Amino acid sequence: MSDIVVVKIGGTTLAEQQQVLGEVAQVARTRPIVLVHGGGKRISEWLERLGVQSRFVNGLRVTDPAALEVAAAVLRGVVNSELVAALRDAGCDAVGLSGVDGGLLIGHRLPDVGLVATVTGVRRDLLDQLMVGGQVPVVAPLARDEDGIVCNVNADDAAAGLAAGLGARQLVLMTDVDGVRGTDGHRLATIDPAEADALIAAGIIRGGMVPKVRAALSALSWDGAEAIIADGSAPDALVRALTDPGFGTRVGATAHGATAHGGAA
Repeated sequence: MSDIVVVKIGGTTLAEQQQVLGEVAQVARTRPIVLVHGGGKRISEWLERLGVQSRFVNGLRVTDPAALEVAAAVLRGVVNSELVAALRDAGCDAVGLSGVDGGLLIGHRLPDVGLVATVTGVRRDLLDQLMVGGQVPVVAPLARDEDGIVCNVNADDAAAGLAAGLGARQLVLMTDVDGVRGTDGHRLATIDPAEADALIAAGIIRGGMVPKVRAALSALSWDGAEAIIADGSAPDALVRALTDPGFGTRVGATAHGATAHGGAA
C-alpha cells in the first residue's frame, strides 16, 4: 500500500498559493508527495497580450501550435519556477520538471482540441528516485503523445494520471469552489461514477468541473485510494482534505460506504 499523496493546485498568482504551499512543505515531512500545477489563467493572460483568443471545449483549452508555445513557456518556465522557489523558501526540497522531462508522462491525443493529450502512462522510476531521496517533484502538465509531439495536458488529468501510475493513496484536486454540487445546489460529500455521469449528462456538473470529476474517478486505481476535490483557499485546506471526511467532495467514496451529502457550505 502506497502512502503517496498527489496534490494538484492552480497556477494563479504566487500570493494566492502561499498557504497551500506551506501545507505541502508540512506534509512532505511525513509522507511522499507529488505536486502538480495548472496555469490556465496565466496562459489566458499571456495569449490575450499576444492577441490570441482562448477557446474551450468541454472545459479543455483548444491548443494550436502557437498556443502550445505559450502554454509550455508559462507552465514550465514561469509557474513551475515560481512554485519550486517558494517551496524551497519554505524548507521543502522541491524539484521542478514537466511531464516531458525523462518521458515522465505518456499521452494520447484527444480529438477536436488540437495539441491536447490525456495521460495514458507514467514513467514512475524517475519520481520514485526523487521521493526516495526526500525530494518533492513539482510537475508542469505537459506530455508527449504517441507520435512524440509535445502536448498540453489538463492539470487535473495529469495529476490523476500520476496518482494512478504511482498507486497513490490520495489525490487532492484543489480548486476555487468547496466541492461538487448536486441537483439541489448543495455540496456533495461523496459522489460515485454513476452519480457523476448523471450530473454531467444533466448539465449540473459542467465546464471545468467535468474534467476535474472525470480525472478524480480515473485516479482510483485500487481499492482504498481516494480522490478529493476541495477549496484550496480554505484555512488548512490540504490537511483538512487529507483527514476530514466532511471537507470537500470525496469522489468514488460512496462505494466504500460513506454518506452521500454534506452541508450547503
